[in-house]
Amino acid sequence: MSQGTLFDKVWDSHTVGTLPSGQTQLFIGLHLIHEVTSPQAFAMLRDRGLKVLFPDRTVATVDHIVPTENQARPFADEMAETMMQEIERNTQDNGIIFHKIGSGNQGVVHVIAPEQGLTQPGMTIACGDSHTSTHGAFGAIAFGIGTSQVRDVLASQTLSLSKLKVRKIEVNGTLPTGVYAKDVILHIIRTLGVTGGVGFAYEFAGTTFEQMTMEERMTVCNMAIEGGARCGYVNPDAVTYEYLKGRDFAPKGADWDRSIAWWQNIRSDADAQYDDVVTFDAAAIPPTVTWGITPGQGIAVNQTVPKPEEMAEGDRELATEAYLYMDLAPGQPISGTKIDVCFIGSCTNGRMSDLREAAKIAKGRHVAEGVKAFVVPGSERVKQEAEAEGLDKIFEAAGFEWREAGCSMCLAMNPDKLQGRQISASSSNRNFKGRQGSSSGRTLLMSPAMVAAAAIAGTVTDVREML
Repeated sequence: MSQGTLFDKVWDSHTVGTLPSGQTQLFIGLHLIHEVTSPQAFAMLRDRGLKVLFPDRTVATVDHIVPTENQARPFADEMAETMMQEIERNTQDNGIIFHKIGSGNQGVVHVIAPEQGLTQPGMTIACGDSHTSTHGAFGAIAFGIGTSQVRDVLASQTLSLSKLKVRKIEVNGTLPTGVYAKDVILHIIRTLGVTGGVGFAYEFAGTTFEQMTMEERMTVCNMAIEGGARCGYVNPDAVTYEYLKGRDFAPKGADWDRSIAWWQNIRSDADAQYDDVVTFDAAAIPPTVTWGITPGQGIAVNQTVPKPEEMAEGDRELATEAYLYMDLAPGQPISGTKIDVCFIGSCTNGRMSDLREAAKIAKGRHVAEGVKAFVVPGSERVKQEAEAEGLDKIFEAAGFEWREAGCSMCLAMNPDKLQGRQISASSSNRNFKGRQGSSSGRTLLMSPAMVAAAAIAGTVTDVREML
């Protein structure tokens, strides 16, 4: 087993005890909740006559079901309105901070916690959402959990978990022009597979990650779960500290200096032992697009859809299913594939740097006829900052719709959905069947800049041709 890694140090420092099952009872430093997975958990507490043990360690927002066009209450969707009322009641009854719509702090849960300084190195973080791994970008160990586990954290501030192995994924070198953090993680998942990380925590290391901004690191860690890993993280460094300094909940004064010293200490040791090590060359990573029905079915934008004989035998059955569903033929170029809808946003790529890169492509150009393109900021703060920079005007002039903060078309829990067999270029994290709202809708994952390029061209296009 691994030794001396950040994962080992954080795990050990948060261990309450070992349970009869052999699992660890792990203390959770920060619990993030939203409107979809929390109502049932609070109901379970009420049924047992329990209260939230540490309400000051729980923070709530709304993101999954909120509309991004008309946010007037009551919502048109009766179920969405019910969920809103439930989280309002549950947070008020239990004294939990709630970032509601219009507060200036609402947004996608994995965007608001980092931007407010809630997410910090060395923490254990849990949330009833798969992509909680995002917070590992700060050197935290962050888990997505189910509703019964949300209940457990609310009641005890702990989780019962089996310790993971640690795989070090090292990427070295400078990324080529037109290649972004999204391409890096899609390339890693394409190489290691969607189940390659099962039983592992992924430590992302190497000079490529050292050169990345915090927002880029969040994009990579966000999709660790799509590679089968339970969590992914980057060791904290000067980039991390600079991002956190002065934010709402970041330590201040002497506490800041003490925190820096501790954060430095929890970094993986130079002689740390890993269960596995995999290396990549940044120069070999291309702009990447998914062609199939899992995030692991990806190719370079200038490649063709792979043929069955080019795949491992175990991958061929799923590939055949993907060919039929996506209506793509083996050997067909992915570039030139017609696009109906273009979505820029989500907890993967709805931050300022994502919007800036997409705006560079959109500026002075216009969305192709027949394409619906829209941009959804990851939070109210991101929206405000983007508008202060004039990004909204750039997008609108180019024919994109500019929306309110929310999860939007990342998943089918709000009005933003594909219709029928529409095909989407999306900066989100999952391309599963029906993920974007239509049981026959199709999703191609790519970077925000690549989505913008697809919107302009009306087809999948190599963004490097527009830079």
